Parts: sequence; C-alpha cells; structure tokens
Amino acid sequence: MDPHLLRTYVAVARLASFSAAARALGYTQSAVSQHIAALEQDLGAALLTRRPVAPTPAGERLLEHAEPLLLRLDAARADVVRMAGAPAYGLTLAASATALGPRVLAALPPAGVTVRVLARDDVPAAVAAGTADLGLVDGLAAPSDPLRLPDVAPLTTYGVAEEPVRVLLPAGHPLAHRRGLRLGDLADARWLDAPDTGLPLAQLRAANGGHGFRPALRYDGTDVRVLVALVAAGHGLTLLPRTATAPTPG
Repeated sequence: MDPHLLRTYVAVARLASFSAAARALGYTQSAVSQHIAALEQDLGAALLTRRPVAPTPAGERLLEHAEPLLLRLDAARADVVRMAGAPAYGLTLAASATALGPRVLAALPPAGVTVRVLARDDVPAAVAAGTADLGLVDGLAAPSDPLRLPDVAPLTTYGVAEEPVRVLLPAGHPLAHRRGLRLGDLADARWLDAPDTGLPLAQLRAANGGHGFRPALRYDGTDVRVLVALVAAGHGLTLLPRTATAPTPG
C-alpha cells in the first residue's frame, strides 16, 4: 500500500471530512477523493461511507494498522536522518510525569536540555519519530512481568531504577493509618483514572487477577500536584512512585 494514500485515508477518517483533510494535507479535495478511490481499488474494499463520512468496518480495521505503520515509517526516516546529519546542540528528553523524580532532575546538565512531559505511550513514539533524543518512562513492573513499552520501533532500552509504590488516600479514609496495604485490600475502593500521571488502572487490575479498581473520576493531565489534590479532596485513590508522594495537606 502506498503510504501517501494511507496518510490521506487516516486524515479523512479522523477529520470525518474530505475538504478538511484536503486543507490539512495541502491537497485539493479532488486529489483526496482520488487517493481514497485508489486505495479502495487496491484493497478491493469500501473504506469510507460518504454521507456522513465515516469508516466502514473494513476501514476501521485498516485504521488499526495504518497509524502504527505510518509511525514506523516516520521513525525510520528520523533514524536515518539522525545518523546522517551532524549532531545538533542540546538534548530533548521526553518523559512521563512521574518518571521525573529528584534523582533524574539532579542529573540533568545545567544547560542545553529541553524536557517534554508526555503521556506514557507517547514517550517511545517521540523517540522513534525523532522529536526527542531520549525517553524516560515509568510503570508498574514485577520480576516476572517487566516494564513493557509500545512496539513503535526498534529502540534501545535500559532499566535505570526501581522504587516502591505508595497508595495515596485522603486523611479520613478507613485505611489511611495502616502501615502497609495489600493490593487486594484496595480493589473495591474508588479510584482516580489518571493514565498519564498515576499508574494505569488496567495494570493494577491485571496485577489483581483482572478484578476491581473501578474508576470514580478521570483526570486527563500530567500534573502530579493536581492528581494528589484530587485524592486529598476525596475523589478517589491513586498509586504513585515513592518519590512522587511528597507530603501534602489532607
């Protein structure tokens, strides 16, 4: 499949409009229509309904393949350009919010560094696509189940640190004054769904045999202070690396 046609298809499917995709890609609307027709002819399947513009079942399946394929192409281009070009001054570090602990921050050079805080799954993608030189991502791991990263490109990875996790509970919570808790003790509590800041609930559910950890409130952000404040206000629990759990009122 021609990647140019795939890019056009993804744009039309995501924007739900041939004209909007044409503006975003810098093509005429006629060229966009020709791209989609050529791709449908190549695959022998209708990919989009026209009124309204929406993916067909075959088109939905193609979307699942197209975006990782296009990312891998971008990663390959960035990798070759990076090897062929002269090294630029400075370093761009992409990191998940809770990976930026005190040891990491203290180790950064005094100048020439750009730090970008991203969602966990976006960190490997940024390194693969060349928008970051280095990525730092954290997550829940165990000796029998090491930290897994999205398969976006053949990246070189290193484990750099381990630390315990802590559960954050509001001061008045019935379990707040225990010295330790088992994961199973917390399965039926109200939880904050904060996949880009707290440890993802899907990981906690998997570690508990696939049960419990239902979300009460969702936080789509990367500010750890906001997440901790939501816990203190009683909106739900969260799990964080120890270094991210500085003392907070409430």
